[in-house]
Amino acid sequence: IRRPGCCHGAGQCAVTSAAIQGVRGAFSHAAGQQALGPQVEIVEGRMFEAMFDSVVDGTAQYAVVPVENTLAGSVQRNMDLLLAHELHVIAEALVRVRLCLSGRPGGSIESLRVVASHPVALQQCHAFFSRHPDIEAVTAFDTAGSVKDLMSGDAAYDGAIGSELAASMYGAEVLERDLEDDDQNYTRFLVVAQEAASGDSELTKTSMAFTVPHTPGSLHEALGVLARHGVDLTRLESRPIPGRPWEYRFYADLRGSTRADREAAVADLASYASELRVLGHYAEAPRDS
Repeated sequence: IRRPGCCHGAGQCAVTSAAIQGVRGAFSHAAGQQALGPQVEIVEGRMFEAMFDSVVDGTAQYAVVPVENTLAGSVQRNMDLLLAHELHVIAEALVRVRLCLSGRPGGSIESLRVVASHPVALQQCHAFFSRHPDIEAVTAFDTAGSVKDLMSGDAAYDGAIGSELAASMYGAEVLERDLEDDDQNYTRFLVVAQEAASGDSELTKTSMAFTVPHTPGSLHEALGVLARHGVDLTRLESRPIPGRPWEYRFYADLRGSTRADREAAVADLASYASELRVLGHYAEAPRDS
């Protein structure tokens, strides 16, 4: 798709705005730059719900939504929020998560006693904390927020784990890089907007949500539809349906073939599904190195 925010007319250029959970310098910020351009204007929010609300009320054109991490798994709350809003997935970004230990200028790892970050980031740094048993890990609402608060002077900790972008933005000193336990640490983000993406051949992926009846073989039959159409199922996840105990909704990502092939597969799937909603068609993102 054509990247939003391009210039329209002499001397004028539209500003692209994107809502994220967290503050500037977060990995969501990097994902927004990858998908929407380096000059994207970030709208900060403390909760995931705030991202979606910003798009619905027009505060931001887009929301950059983390949906899965290769180490920590799915961000399940955001899958539910995607379905709860009448928004469209229009792009994705795959961000290599490189976790940096930040301290105040002149500090050292040996001087640290308490280090803060988002709980998911802390979970990805077990080896570091095993090497430094005297350092206590405490949680913060955001990776970049922990760096920002550290440098404000009001934090009850003396180190923070976040991106190198956050360290640079808030004037922290990077004491150690690549703290993550596995170097194949990626987070996948979906970009959502009020309007669906335009185009055809370049929109190589489709995300959808569906339910099937509680009958033997119903899921098998539904997935067989995709196989018969030659569509690649790249992700399938079940989530409980609120208010309907022991009933589940499936979220699926489809890749390959043409958009017309995927739409035909989805149309056939609808005859097997109790409920079905296409969340969006978009271009597959390259892996960030």
